[in-house]
Amino acid sequence: MSHHLCALSPLDGRYAQQVSALSDYFSEYALIKYRVAVEIQWLAYLSDCKDIPECPELSTESTDKLLNAFSPEDAEKVKSLEATTNHDVKAVEYFLRDALPQTPALQAFIHFACTSEDINNLSYALMLTDAKKNVLIPSMNTTVDKLKQMAEAERNTPMLARTHGQTASPTTLGKELLNVVNRLNRQIEAFEAHQLLGKMNGAVGNFNAHHIAYPDVDWPHQTKSFVESLGLAHNAFTTQIEPHDCIAEYAHHIMRFNTILIDLCRDIWSYISVGVFTQKLQKNEVGSSTMPHKVNPIDFENAEGNLGLANALLDFFAQKLPISRWQRDLSDSTVLRNIGVAIGHTHLALQSIQKGLNKLTPNHDFIKADLENRWEVLAEAVQTVMRKHGTVDAYEQLKTFTRGEPVTKDTLHAFIDSTDLPSEEIAQLKALTPETYIGLAAVLV
Repeated sequence: MSHHLCALSPLDGRYAQQVSALSDYFSEYALIKYRVAVEIQWLAYLSDCKDIPECPELSTESTDKLLNAFSPEDAEKVKSLEATTNHDVKAVEYFLRDALPQTPALQAFIHFACTSEDINNLSYALMLTDAKKNVLIPSMNTTVDKLKQMAEAERNTPMLARTHGQTASPTTLGKELLNVVNRLNRQIEAFEAHQLLGKMNGAVGNFNAHHIAYPDVDWPHQTKSFVESLGLAHNAFTTQIEPHDCIAEYAHHIMRFNTILIDLCRDIWSYISVGVFTQKLQKNEVGSSTMPHKVNPIDFENAEGNLGLANALLDFFAQKLPISRWQRDLSDSTVLRNIGVAIGHTHLALQSIQKGLNKLTPNHDFIKADLENRWEVLAEAVQTVMRKHGTVDAYEQLKTFTRGEPVTKDTLHAFIDSTDLPSEEIAQLKALTPETYIGLAAVLV
């Protein structure tokens, strides 16, 4: 059945609308379209090469139609040919023989000196590059921009920090969010700078066919020029396949970004749980089938699940794809066809996080109450100033005074008064409150 509820993958069923933008890059149609584009551009490159006079001129009218108007119906024609050839790339070659001008001299140069992996490696590199530029990076930046806006809005909101789940020196809500922004921006910058590699050097990477046909052509130079004209970096030394190390790097870039987001999702989940954040109510949304009061942090939970699934796949890709028996085996083919699945779950998670962030409202009353009676957090400040003035056992004194003991404003001030600190230092410490002991947090934001 073709009904969307019968789809095997949730990305093609339940979540199809949310990830539809990726179908232009990772569907079967997209793969065929990219292969057709690479074949045409290679043919056009050969036709423009003065050292290959036997390749006729290729009209832009012929190529533009295929490059710009290649349709799912055209892809169906390729699939029909594949049913006979049982070879997906050869089917593309045969399709182009029919689609391009019926000139034997021109048709002879379709797929010239190529192995299927010359076409495949460039197609996948272009798919991944375009998806990164047009879908992934914009969605990553949208997520970071929302976090940045929240960080700036809450830069001066003091809050109790917790290390090991226990009360710790205060921070600001804005600074905690900015920490995540900084981490994510580093990963985006590295991901943007990463380049996919491509090769066009024939059956085992030695230009055997190229050289026997045109021994005077500088094929390493020509193919480098061609690969770079596609916007890819050139890999000069390969076997039959471009070894996919660059795809492993691509996967690791996304994994690192995703891992930071898992950390964020868990922290926000916990902050919602204790009351730091409330969630905007959605009128018709149900939090529980039996408990009417519930407003669950489902967006962050869904995101965490999708990020974990994406990372499991990406980790497998990074470990498997660089490994091939001798010059080439086919085990990478099915794996590469699934790389869009990992990116789909990443894209889905980003949308969930953005949705969840838009529902969040800082609960300033709770944040204030959570902090205002935590006078024990000022023990750090007192013992540090005592150290400044030469009290060697300052830490031990404050440990005895505060550890496991209730600390109030009055008891803390009494302790400060009992020290040998200069009067101006005593006055400064007694003027301090849990809310004002935030260091440079607001300034850093």
